[in-house]
Amino acid sequence: MRIFYTLQFILALAMATLVGGAHAEGAQRYCPDFLAVKGAAEPTHRGELTFSPYTHHWSQNPEHKQVVLFAVDEQLPGDRLCGVSFFSNSFGQPSVYVYAGQQFNHLLGVPQLFAKVTAGLMYGYVAPYENKVPLNYKGFNPAIIPAVGYKLTQHDSVQMKFLGTAALMFSYGRQF
Repeated sequence: MRIFYTLQFILALAMATLVGGAHAEGAQRYCPDFLAVKGAAEPTHRGELTFSPYTHHWSQNPEHKQVVLFAVDEQLPGDRLCGVSFFSNSFGQPSVYVYAGQQFNHLLGVPQLFAKVTAGLMYGYVAPYENKVPLNYKGFNPAIIPAVGYKLTQHDSVQMKFLGTAALMFSYGRQF
């Protein structure tokens, strides 16, 4: 549990730093430079905060717990992003996912509709649930998470994240 509280502190510090920083040409980035598309336009927002209060599991398991997620992304040129999310997994274990991804805007010609795909490293599925995610090694496993979203306003969106054969996560995002 101590590592979870430490990670929450790091997230709060990262959010304060990202929110407080001005987004201008040449502004400090927290994501690795190689993720940004060289020569692409700067994003219109510095980042996004995401909150998920509900996840629907495809199967009913009495051991399933409520999943709650908080995440922060940094937006990069070329509709790329990187970020970190902290969540309680399906079995109530504190977990973290560090990722990079791509956003696809104007999906199907609809300006408000978008898709995202992130890939990264997750930690948190430990004994006795280490076999609940593929390729788990001592709590660490790779993950790829596709999502679709709809922009409600210039800053607000709702999203659905597809968690493989396990679940569908519903979230709210606020760009800053």
